[in-house]
Order: sequence, then C-alpha cells, then structure tokens
Amino acid sequence: MTVVSSLILGGVIGTLLGLLGGGGSILAVPALVYILHLDVREAIPISLIVIGAASAVGVIPKLRARQVQWRLAAVFGVAGIPATFVGTAMGERLPQRAVLLGFAVVMVIAAVRMLADHADTGTACTVGDSGISWRRCAPRSIPAGLFVGLLTGLFGVGGGFLIIPALVLLLGVEMPIAVGTSLGVIVVNSTAGFLAHLTDASIDWTITAAFVGAAMVTSLAAGHFGTGVDTTRLQRWFAYLVVAVAAFVAIETTVLR
Repeated sequence: MTVVSSLILGGVIGTLLGLLGGGGSILAVPALVYILHLDVREAIPISLIVIGAASAVGVIPKLRARQVQWRLAAVFGVAGIPATFVGTAMGERLPQRAVLLGFAVVMVIAAVRMLADHADTGTACTVGDSGISWRRCAPRSIPAGLFVGLLTGLFGVGGGFLIIPALVLLLGVEMPIAVGTSLGVIVVNSTAGFLAHLTDASIDWTITAAFVGAAMVTSLAAGHFGTGVDTTRLQRWFAYLVVAVAAFVAIETTVLR
C-alpha cells in the first residue's frame, strides 16, 4: 500500500511540476509526512530527490520549445547553493513542530503569490534578441536566488512557487519562459539541498524509487503536453489546495498533537 501511495503521490507532484514549473514540491513534504507517515527529517531529503529528478525530466520539453533561459537559471542556482546549506543547518537545529509550522506559513505565502495578478511585469531583464541587462537584472535575481536556496534547505521545497513570481514580476520574463527556467533552477537547488542533508539523511529507498519513477514519467508527459496550455486556471485551483493543506498542517501541528 505504501508503494502504491508513493506512485500516486509521485504522479500528482510530477504533473504539477511539468505543467506549472513548480508548486508540486510544496505538497511533497506534507504528503510524505501525513500520508506515508515519515518523519519530517526523512521526508525533506526524499522530497528533494523527487523534485530534482522530476524537474530534470520535465525541463526537456521546455528546452525543445526554447522556453528555458539558462543564464538566468544559472544565476538563481549558483546564488542559491550556499544559502541551501545554511537553510539545512538551520532546519537541523529547529524542532520538528517549528519546521512544519514554518512550512505552513510558506505554503500560504506561495498560494497568495499564485493568486496574484501577474499582468504587470517588471522590466529588469530583457530576454529577447537583445539579451539580458545584467546591470539591472543581477541586483534582483541574486537576492531572490539566495532566498529560494534558503527555503530549499530549510523546508525541502524546490522553490518554483517563488522563482516564477520573481522571474515574471521582478525581472519581466514571459510566463512560458519563466516556467521552463524555474525547472532548471529547481534541479540545481534540489541537488544542493540533498547534498546538504546527505550526512545525516535516513532514506527509505523503496518509497523514494516509487515516488521518483512516477514523478519523472508524469513530469515529462505534462511538460510535453503543457507547452501550449494556459495554466492560469489550474494554478488558481492549485493555490486553493495549497491553502487547505497549509491549514491542515497548522491544525495538526498545534491542536492535534
């Protein structure tokens, strides 16, 4: 039953990553903790493996569709690597309850960002034929990369729910390119986060293999079919789901324990 549950959950998270370029990662840790009954210290590194692998596969269709801006992905990823190790060290020193409550807060913030109107975009970066204006782009993209990396290490999330708003709202990147670029950043952040957790990680490899396999297959499929899909409505309903899960995590952590 645990393997079957892992396959189903992996499929859902892979689909969301492939379609939205993020978001699925924010459900991975709650799913592992509350459905598969893993300790949060074990759930975080497994989540990072799943998200990193699914994003690596899901970015392939985006590459073929020329919807990945690699230079921006590199800036975000490199900036986030040291912050990921800092976030991991912080998480190891916090009680499990504090980590879960913090995670619930991050989920609510992510949902609010997903529901926000993205019509007015920033202009710090230009990603057309003229390339990127790094003088304007770097001062915004580097701090954003640091912040996303910190959350990756602390909570085991890929950060796509923050990367995409940063790319669209702060840097003026078009939504389809932001989705593909986000997947590239998530691969880097998740790899760094897993390495930071590797020294004391306790991993159930059976659950991990089932989770990863399902997530990779569905992420690739969703990424292929979703290159021309308007994901606005899907993102809105997903935001409502994230709020519901955040409320459950907060109630279970503070009231039911």
